[in-house]
Amino acid sequence: MRRSDNYLADYADLCRNADKLDLSLFDEYGVKRGLRDKNGSGVLAGLTNISRIESFKMENGQKVPCDGKLWYRGYDCIELVNGFRDKRFGFEEVAYLLLFGDLPNEGELKHFNNILASHRTLPRNFTRDVIMKASSSDIMNSMIRSVLTLASYDKNCSDTSIENVLCQCIGLIGVFPMMAVYGYHSYNHYSNDESMYIHRPQKRLSTAENLLMMLRPDKKYTELEAKVLDIALVLHMEHGGGNNSTFTTRVVTSSGSDTYSVIAAALSSLKGPKHGGANIKVVEMMRDIEANVSDWEDEEAVRAYLQKILNKEAFDRKGLIYGMGHAVYSLSDPRAQVFKGFVEKLATAKGREKDFALYSMIERIAPEVISQKAKIYKGVSANVDFYSGFVYSMLEIPLELYTPIFAIARIVGWSAHRIEELINMDKIIRPAYMSVAEEREYIDMEDRDYLVGHS
Repeated sequence: MRRSDNYLADYADLCRNADKLDLSLFDEYGVKRGLRDKNGSGVLAGLTNISRIESFKMENGQKVPCDGKLWYRGYDCIELVNGFRDKRFGFEEVAYLLLFGDLPNEGELKHFNNILASHRTLPRNFTRDVIMKASSSDIMNSMIRSVLTLASYDKNCSDTSIENVLCQCIGLIGVFPMMAVYGYHSYNHYSNDESMYIHRPQKRLSTAENLLMMLRPDKKYTELEAKVLDIALVLHMEHGGGNNSTFTTRVVTSSGSDTYSVIAAALSSLKGPKHGGANIKVVEMMRDIEANVSDWEDEEAVRAYLQKILNKEAFDRKGLIYGMGHAVYSLSDPRAQVFKGFVEKLATAKGREKDFALYSMIERIAPEVISQKAKIYKGVSANVDFYSGFVYSMLEIPLELYTPIFAIARIVGWSAHRIEELINMDKIIRPAYMSVAEEREYIDMEDRDYLVGHS
């Protein structure tokens, strides 16, 4: 169908009439919309050893909001970051932890780094024949196409043994940065008429270093830039089994599907603006605030503009202050807390102190503005997306790569959950939906009413 055809509006109205549900029925039948109860708690759908999130404590039998915590394989993510930040890059070390269950010693980490480096290669002519063909500004779609095409190069594509799946996952972890950056350079060349750069990853570099090196025309980056990006990747690497893309990974894995189809499905889930695309909205919102508030140090002026955003009078008129609040966390997002200090260092190095001060002010006053507008049952705080977009802008990473960078990190968590699901899987994940349609008598063709407006 062509989008300009007049009949589409009529057909769309038919869809709306046929599919509109009485929302009161969800309460009547006790259906938890979005697999969450009225307090926002997720329906318990499985067990995992991979990560854990804490946003409430039980006191006298009551759930009380608390500062958020995130554990990877039982380790506090803040302690993990503090353990490597001044000594080495952490992405590969934490990837080892999530995949294999324990922190590596020096020899194990070196061996794993060598394995990962050996997988940073795409099939011959793959960049030309797949990534550069039909380039798109939607790099996530480009990556999905590339992942599915890689299945054609794998003679063991459908083998779901743990050994084979592990090999496939490590391979994807290795090439995700290449698929993302090459996809961007291809789009930037063919659509924006810019020069094409295809830099090969270097074995001695970390994932964060390779990403910046491949992205920049001169291959140059500072140690601070690479370290901050490395920490961003670690903090985005995993977030429990209940987030949308990880649950998608579990669901598709439970059907017995192959690794490439599973990861393509996870990518499709992540690219949604309600999931992995949130940091783009933060950056766009901040640009709008900077353009419409003349004095960024005037707290009352900033507060008034945030109220206009909430009242659907400014920015995208959706009534949302992006980067504030989280489906799970209440008082604070630990990832945002640990990230903020590094963001400040980078802002100072980049001469972006004024921008950072505005971000900090909004982080402080936005919860107050939101609480005045709506009833908040668990508290509102800045989430990791609030600062990650600012970091990527300071690293001169284009908007088109914000969500792909999220994917470059989260592929590790998806891989761990896929393997855990395979090891413990005994049933396909199949939730129930209750039909509320009334039974109807069949009507012969000659007795059916003519649909006015269609020919």
